[in-house]
Amino acid sequence: MRIALIQQKYYDTKEMTVKMTAQKIQEAAKNNAKLVVLQELHQNEYFCQNEDTAFFAYAADFESDIAFWSSVAKENGVVLVTSLFEKRAPGLYHNTAVVFEKDGSVAGKYRKMHIPDDPGFYEKFYFTPGDLGFEPIKTSVGKLGVLVCWDQWYPEAARLMTLKGAELLIYPTAIGWFDADSEAEKQRQLESWITIQRSHAVANGIPVLSCNRIGFEADSSGAMHGIRFWGNSFVCGAQGEILVRAGHENEAILYADIEHERTKEVRDIWPFLRDRRIDAYEDILKRYCD
Repeated sequence: MRIALIQQKYYDTKEMTVKMTAQKIQEAAKNNAKLVVLQELHQNEYFCQNEDTAFFAYAADFESDIAFWSSVAKENGVVLVTSLFEKRAPGLYHNTAVVFEKDGSVAGKYRKMHIPDDPGFYEKFYFTPGDLGFEPIKTSVGKLGVLVCWDQWYPEAARLMTLKGAELLIYPTAIGWFDADSEAEKQRQLESWITIQRSHAVANGIPVLSCNRIGFEADSSGAMHGIRFWGNSFVCGAQGEILVRAGHENEAILYADIEHERTKEVRDIWPFLRDRRIDAYEDILKRYCD
């Protein structure tokens, strides 16, 4: 199965950004991609760099956004993983991945569970933690374990998706550097990000698809300089092997061919699921073991 990850920048307006994304999806489909993954909050700038109630207006388009991406999926005959700002009720919003089947129907959705609150990443101001659990989404290309960005640091999320039958782990992402950081610190952060996700592939014997933003986005409040999203979208196989990886400066449509049978082969020789001591893991449910 050919998959495609679309790594792109924000084009100053939602209209232009969406137009460019749709064109890239069409190109991916022409290159025989059956599954297309978009980055986190791909329609707009990464607005969580500061706290501003004006940005809640972006979520008002949730239903029309669903209609639009449904049509894109259907027109191109692809399973499409999107990342949208969901208004559930006044004062109640989610960072939501919506997955569309190739006929345009909604296959399912996932609401981001782990919500960060760090300088430049003030997501707790905007998003309520998800309440749909870690449930794979059934599609014509397999069961997709869709998680979002900050979720990628948590082995529990990857494991639960795997235990419930996910055949791929997918992470739409928005992460980057601050220009003031040293080159050594930037490299440590990037390598940590790649390593933790490859580890999920290894521990669970499952391919991982990670799709990140690219380009510099200024902090609209002026309180901080802004974020330079580091790209480096990648796909790794069931042993953590890198199949394809983008750079940190340019937009890209990243293609990879996934063989579901490879998961069985890897798990047969590395039976980590078999050897789990489920009788001894009760402390995992504690915040900390004092």
